[in-house]
Amino acid sequence: MKKMMNTKYLWIFTLGLSMAVSSCSNDDDLGGETEPPTEEDSNLTGNLTEDRELDPLVEYKITGSFIVKDGATLTIPAGTRLVSETGTDKYIAVEQGGDIIIDGTASNPVVMTSANEQGGDWGGLVICGEATTTAGVDAEAEVGGLIYGGTDDNDDSGSINYLIINYAGAIIQAESQYNGLTLYAVGDETQISNVAVLNGEDDGIEFFGGTVNASNIYLENNQDDSVDWTEGWNGSITNTYVVLNRDDFSTAIEADGANGNPTITDFTAISETGGIALQFKKESGATITGLSLQGFDTSFDYVDEGAFSNVQVEGEDSNPALSYVAEATVDVADFSWVQSGLEAKAYVALSGDLTEDMTLDADTRYLLNDVLTVKSGSTLTIPEGTKITAVDGGASIYIAVEKGAMINVNGTEDNPVVMGSLNGNRGDWGGLVVCGEATTTAGVDAEAEVGGLIYGGTTDDDDSGDITNLVIIGAGAQIQTDSQFNGLTLYAVGSETLVENIAIINGDDDGVEFFGGTVSVNNIYLDNNQDDSVDWTEGWNGTVTNTYIVHTNEDFSTAFEADGVNNNPMFVNVTAVSTVGGTALQFKQQSGATITNLYLEGYDTNIDMVDGGALTNVLIDGAAAVVTGDYTTGTKVDISTWTWIDARL
Repeated sequence: MKKMMNTKYLWIFTLGLSMAVSSCSNDDDLGGETEPPTEEDSNLTGNLTEDRELDPLVEYKITGSFIVKDGATLTIPAGTRLVSETGTDKYIAVEQGGDIIIDGTASNPVVMTSANEQGGDWGGLVICGEATTTAGVDAEAEVGGLIYGGTDDNDDSGSINYLIINYAGAIIQAESQYNGLTLYAVGDETQISNVAVLNGEDDGIEFFGGTVNASNIYLENNQDDSVDWTEGWNGSITNTYVVLNRDDFSTAIEADGANGNPTITDFTAISETGGIALQFKKESGATITGLSLQGFDTSFDYVDEGAFSNVQVEGEDSNPALSYVAEATVDVADFSWVQSGLEAKAYVALSGDLTEDMTLDADTRYLLNDVLTVKSGSTLTIPEGTKITAVDGGASIYIAVEKGAMINVNGTEDNPVVMGSLNGNRGDWGGLVVCGEATTTAGVDAEAEVGGLIYGGTTDDDDSGDITNLVIIGAGAQIQTDSQFNGLTLYAVGSETLVENIAIINGDDDGVEFFGGTVSVNNIYLDNNQDDSVDWTEGWNGTVTNTYIVHTNEDFSTAFEADGVNNNPMFVNVTAVSTVGGTALQFKQQSGATITNLYLEGYDTNIDMVDGGALTNVLIDGAAAVVTGDYTTGTKVDISTWTWIDARL
């Protein structure tokens, strides 16, 4: 393994890649319907002639040149890992007319690495476009005879977001090598952001002409040049951080050929071994702002005696006599996602019927890829710090706890449990559904709108388990035209169930909804849930203590929505703040509640009795609700100590 980043940077980046998978106890019933991939399915080699989406549960092997042909699209979801065998012919290439969509996220980047974990093991990712290049139209690349270059500067080869490339740079022939990411005449409609290239044996990223722009780039210990361009590239690169502590590197930037005047904005490069920072050959140049160089022997090197004026730095001609030592213009903390991506283990599937007790492992990455149902008589225990990632499968992806089953979510304030989708978008998945045996106006053994689940009974002190310190993100998938999942759905859940310290974020329907039952909740944070933040019906009569609601998206419905009969649930300490107007508390039919210490801010309507129900059904600080009342006199709920609400996948 190459020399690692020194201790100055170890807190941010670890370059070891562990692919070990922790096993779970009693998991025989889970994921039983998921067929293991065949060797052919998991080996990437040959020509891709039709659209294909990879599976984040599969660890793919790059066993040869894998070419995305003209007209085909390769989609790589968040969290997918691709591991290359060693060899010059091991690389991924996208032809002119082909597309690649890399949908990584900060919490689940896509990782491309090698099994041997040595610089130069494989060829990296190569993309060919139809933008202009001084090499002309239909030029031939030094890689595999690929053709690139045309006249369409707005060409679109896809999008790349949150990608880590490790140990690339294999030798092609005596004078040429692959790079981590090679962009041949790629056009400016191609989106490239949040890319890390590490331990390459040639350049980190190289542009051969084209107009493509790139942002948020991290480059560490690439042997030749961290950023290289030629053939008149005239795009931009923004927010780049370069780390070099190997003594055999060439430059942080090398430019060659005609001057297409690309734009370099906020570029920080740090060397622990001296060397040359920026080298310009022939008449190449650039416009640079936000340049910070630290530790280099030479700032600018004009190897072919090109004009200093070809490179403008902060509006002035570049000057090799200046060191350009300045405070870093790019924050290394922007790239903390690289460490998590390199350290992450392969996913373990989580789905199916749980018919016996099971405890998850906080050190395992779980991918919820279907419905997970905790069957009656079984208990699912989720330890602190466990993260469950849901595929973006809409209404077919959720966790359900049957009547007679139990769930124990044992998060802590410092280490909560997180359930969220791969991309964190509203409605990506169905959230958590718990069914109990307490009373509901729907009766005994009512059928839920979710998956035919049965709920409701006569045991108001029913116990469905403990749910503490849980964050739910991106739920609320559509079931049918008039029904959707919520973040947390509680069907007739009883009062012996403990629910506290819950955050529900970016849902496409309600944050939490109570269908009858007697369960109470302590400390709930609801951020930008599209329909109602808190919703109840069917005679729920529990208590919620300490509620904090935030609305900054305009399309929400209400902070509270109540419907049906009034069993007088209680709310103690309610804060709801909107920056976009809207309705705060809405009561349908004869529903109501008793609320103490209410603070509402920024809503157009504070109280809406939509069906003309009596205002006396809603008691606020001991008095009947007032439609035009001023509810800014209460004391805001203090969430400064609610650190668990910031946890993410």
